[in-house]
Amino acid sequence: MPDLSIHDHQGVVELDLPRMAGAVRAALEKVIREDSGRPAALAGLDEVEISFVDDAAIGRVHGEFLGDPEPTDVITFDHGEILISAETGMRRAEEFGHSAERECVLYAVHGMLHLQGFDDHEAGDAARMKEVQERILGEIWPEEGGA
Repeated sequence: MPDLSIHDHQGVVELDLPRMAGAVRAALEKVIREDSGRPAALAGLDEVEISFVDDAAIGRVHGEFLGDPEPTDVITFDHGEILISAETGMRRAEEFGHSAERECVLYAVHGMLHLQGFDDHEAGDAARMKEVQERILGEIWPEEGGA
């Protein structure tokens, strides 16, 4: 099982990091047991590092590595680094009626599923990945406020 480190490198969104860290640790144990049917790097990693950043920072990384300078929700690198935009999480959480923390934990689960070999480029793969991430999220961070 890889070590897990979580860092908050943004000052825009106030996050309950201890609660989020507990949920993400629980998710890591669940994700590693999921079979994507593809080669998975997750179990062989020494560490998974999750960093919460602002839109400007994730936009720079998105531009540098993926050719699109617009902010995005989550970027996962095969070596185990997952960058999450807390700002994007906050905006989407408002749309969906739950906390920024829950949305950001969803992004962490999504990133770890990519490390487990899941892909979301084709519609069928994306639907399967969404089903798995929603199931895991429901187990580690139940719905809030009837959302």
